[in-house]
Amino acid sequence: MRSNRIVFKLGGTIMLLFIMVLLPLGFVFNQIVSGFYYGQVREDIDHLSARYAQSIAESPDPMTIHMVEMMARFSEVKLYIVDDRGTIKARSNVLGLPKNAVSDQELSALSRGESIKKIDQDPASGNRFLVSGHPIFRGQDFYGGVYVLSSIDRIDQSLQIVRNLLILSGMGVFFLALGLTWVLSRKLSDPLIQMKRATRQIAKGDLSARVKVPSEDEIGALAQAINDMALDLQQTRTTQKEFFANVSHELRTPITYLEGYAKVLKEGLYQSEEEKEQYLEIIRHESKRLTRLVQDLSDLSKMESGQLELHFEWIDLAEVVQNAVRKTKFKAEEKDLELHVQIPDDLPAVYADGFRMEQIFINLLDNAIRYTETGSIGVQLNVDRDQVTIHIKDTGIGIPEEELPYLFERFYRVDKSRSRQYGGSGLGLAIVKQLVDLHGGRIEVSSQMGKGTRVTIILSFRHHPGGEEKHT
Repeated sequence: MRSNRIVFKLGGTIMLLFIMVLLPLGFVFNQIVSGFYYGQVREDIDHLSARYAQSIAESPDPMTIHMVEMMARFSEVKLYIVDDRGTIKARSNVLGLPKNAVSDQELSALSRGESIKKIDQDPASGNRFLVSGHPIFRGQDFYGGVYVLSSIDRIDQSLQIVRNLLILSGMGVFFLALGLTWVLSRKLSDPLIQMKRATRQIAKGDLSARVKVPSEDEIGALAQAINDMALDLQQTRTTQKEFFANVSHELRTPITYLEGYAKVLKEGLYQSEEEKEQYLEIIRHESKRLTRLVQDLSDLSKMESGQLELHFEWIDLAEVVQNAVRKTKFKAEEKDLELHVQIPDDLPAVYADGFRMEQIFINLLDNAIRYTETGSIGVQLNVDRDQVTIHIKDTGIGIPEEELPYLFERFYRVDKSRSRQYGGSGLGLAIVKQLVDLHGGRIEVSSQMGKGTRVTIILSFRHHPGGEEKHT
């Protein structure tokens, strides 16, 4: 549904946070303005009542009260003046006051020199007022008090104007924030929506889908990761297709041989016992080839699923290498290739799976022999502090530099045309890489076209559970 789009969720969240901040802020600001305005009005009427009381106290002329009354009327100041008995002697802009407008408590407070601050109501109009009263003293004698009033309704009207301005400003800020939030939400959500569309395309099999990298932040990194994933999947799909085609070819060839020569033997279509033995040898060779291919597939599947068990023990790495050389020497001699082995005398024992280490060296030597027509193959072991380095170097056809990063990937074949010429299923190096990783080592390859390839394996010496390193 459209309401579930991230742009609405993100925008709604931002606006909710904005409102949660704006409303308390507006309330606090309103309270501050109201308090300030009321305080200012009270201060003004306090100042006026004190000034009028002082003017009357300093002038003994009875006309002073009427002059103050007249000034207040002209200034539109609401006030009334009472004598020492609380009787109103003068008033300005105030109606409906009783003759005795001051209570005995207030009169007593005024006589003690205290100011009066209160809220009162005009009986005639019903209006409410802020009231400030000051006593009138001439020397030590109390003569009465002056009350100045300010309409609360007028104050509220003024505050309402301010509140209206605040509301209009808040609405303006709200809509401005709404627009900015919409733009920001779209800016943040559009890349995510594009990623969603791209990943759906990828999930449906369209591995050519790509996401535009919008920035170098986390969103950009996510977009790049999706592109890398699509590229990897595309590469994997391509190599899988090629792998299954190669495996089909590799399986078809020995199966064809087995079927054909078995039929020849069954129907007796051979001329001599020597020819029969030759056919049986072909069947045996192709059976071994088929068995090895199936075994390679099984081993790789177990490694990738974590089900391959390694049996670690202290092994003599020199003996393992020599056994691998001995088993591959016949293939090298068939192609007139020389095998050179250099092993130091002080080679320590290595904590590893001897059978799997031999499998690593046999695969690498088979690979070197397969792609080397003339020259030699060298195996060299070096000891450096806490690690041993094994170099297997050949003088074969070499590997293009751009192919080296993909050499150990599952299903990968360097040259599809030469795979038919030299054989192999493309699984050997993937198995080697997995086994080296399981031994906690690393493998590196360097090569030059037409000059040969060097494979380097680096293994760290393991310590015996007893705590001491074992040496041979």
